[in-house]
Amino acid sequence: MWRQNQPKKSEIKFKSLLSNTIHEVCTKRPGWKETDRDDWDFIWADKDWIRMHFDEMRSQLSNTARVNHFRNHYELTRKDHMVKNFKRMISSLRREDRASEAAQYDFFPVTYLLPQDYGVFVEDFKRQSDRPIWIAKPTGKAQGRGIFLFTELKDVKLWKKAAENRGNPKQDDEEDVENYVVQRYITNPYLVGGKKFDLRIYVLVTSYMPLTVWLYRSGFARFSGFRYNGARNQLKDTHLHLTNVAVQKTAPGYDREAGCKWLIDCLKRYMVSVHGQDAINQLFYEIQSLIIRSLQAVQKVIMNDKHCFELYGYDIMLDDTLKPWLLEVNASPSLTADTASDHELKCGMLDDLLDVIDLEERRTGDEIQVGGFDLIFNGSVVKPPRPTSVQSFLGCNNDRTEVKQKAMRDFLKRSAQANK
Repeated sequence: MWRQNQPKKSEIKFKSLLSNTIHEVCTKRPGWKETDRDDWDFIWADKDWIRMHFDEMRSQLSNTARVNHFRNHYELTRKDHMVKNFKRMISSLRREDRASEAAQYDFFPVTYLLPQDYGVFVEDFKRQSDRPIWIAKPTGKAQGRGIFLFTELKDVKLWKKAAENRGNPKQDDEEDVENYVVQRYITNPYLVGGKKFDLRIYVLVTSYMPLTVWLYRSGFARFSGFRYNGARNQLKDTHLHLTNVAVQKTAPGYDREAGCKWLIDCLKRYMVSVHGQDAINQLFYEIQSLIIRSLQAVQKVIMNDKHCFELYGYDIMLDDTLKPWLLEVNASPSLTADTASDHELKCGMLDDLLDVIDLEERRTGDEIQVGGFDLIFNGSVVKPPRPTSVQSFLGCNNDRTEVKQKAMRDFLKRSAQANK
């Protein structure tokens, strides 16, 4: 935020522990200089660095130093913690006689944590006469690793023994099993050209007290390279069921130049042509509302810190009734560019993120759009400043270049007036 009559730093020192688009953007940013020492003003670190070093370094940080993770980001980004916090939020709202608000947390599938919920899961499993499909995901892995689909209890027998041995001091270490979440599989996904996809959406949180949320207009849909087939004899074919780029890259015939992504604004235009403007505007508003509710569910447990911000990668799936489902939230969304359009999107998004963080102190603090980021929550829902036909700018025209140019003109004008 720009502050009048305060000296500006001649340069901003950054440190990046990643060598992808974030390093490229920081390197090209005017006035920014890379450092390999601990005298940085801005660091883009991995999650392990936060866990191992942040607490010991915090007392040495300047007031304006910024770090790209909150200490316990995992309350939202680990699958088991996320579900636990959602369920806790639902229970809290119901105790406060706010059942209608609790009912809005219907955006994640029926979920159990294994091995701790194994007994309850088995009871529910046996009540289902239609033998539904379930999907099992390891709580601490990403990029589709360790995920499998199943319809029989024998497929999760490892967790039965672990559940029986919980609290038994004689349990051998080799009998330990990895923690998993098990969810009802969404068998009616929305398809485009017969192919399944999910959405990757970028959300920037600059504070949890008050909750301050920025939503990026651009994102992409990640497609399977094969036509969807929900037949039970196809459950082991991960290329049909998992849309993660890391999984699709291993598929036979994968085209690395073309990739498997479609920009979200292109998807939105296609869906408007099929379902009409009103239905799709409502869908994208529901996605935005889902994002806000998910963050409110963890607001009280996240350790807020003035030095911290977080760029989340939300993975959302649509079903054939146009209902959005939250699959997971990533604390380290991939910033590696697979294609030219991927590179343009991620570099533009990261450059705009740095404008929101504003180490150069150019902002007034009153902005509700910075580049391609729109402020959607700041202690309460932020409404557009002027009448508009849409309730969410997600997937709308990303006029980030024009917005940046106007912001710079306004900054230079303020600076000239302050120096008179």
